[in-house]
Amino acid sequence: MARYIGPVCRLCRREGEKLFIKGEKCSKNGCPMNKRPFAPGQNGVSRRKPSEYGTQLREKQRAKRIYGVLETQFRNYFDEADRIPGVTGENLLKLLEFRLDNVVYRLGYGRSRTEARQVVRHKLVTVNGKKANIPSIQLKPGDVVEISEKARSLQRFKDILDVTASRIVPAWLSAEHDLLRGSVISAPARDQIDVPVRETLIVELYSK
Repeated sequence: MARYIGPVCRLCRREGEKLFIKGEKCSKNGCPMNKRPFAPGQNGVSRRKPSEYGTQLREKQRAKRIYGVLETQFRNYFDEADRIPGVTGENLLKLLEFRLDNVVYRLGYGRSRTEARQVVRHKLVTVNGKKANIPSIQLKPGDVVEISEKARSLQRFKDILDVTASRIVPAWLSAEHDLLRGSVISAPARDQIDVPVRETLIVELYSK
């Protein structure tokens, strides 16, 4: 399964903002973004005004890196979003939000999407009572996501819940933290998706 395995903090520096890919580490003083808040490389500090294409490209790259998907997969999501009736940009974000690893993260069972992806790959999650180990599984309203019975006693989930207890579960999901279980209630509205992405720029980029 293809995935990015390079230095994660460089991604945040390249986008010029914290993407919270590493969860709680991003909030600590030791975060590289606090020390070097500019793009990596010898040309990281630049005063050039980005072009229209450059702005659109950065927006696409930011969305990819927040959700942890690679180029081909992201393009496939866009093509599917374009086929679905409705606003293409919002459809794209909804497809990304409906990924299993993202839902596990939104429910609070991973401190970051990266950790949630690991939880899924290690077969610690069930969907509608069946084991699931593919992070990109597309969920739909009515689906129930649950930490498997054997994994509930693991210390990692006690630690995760202690850290994410203050995280607000979005309204399109419901969570029963005492059972380490949650369900998808409905498709998220655009104002319920709190990612710092201007999806219209992504649509403009792919429409060229």
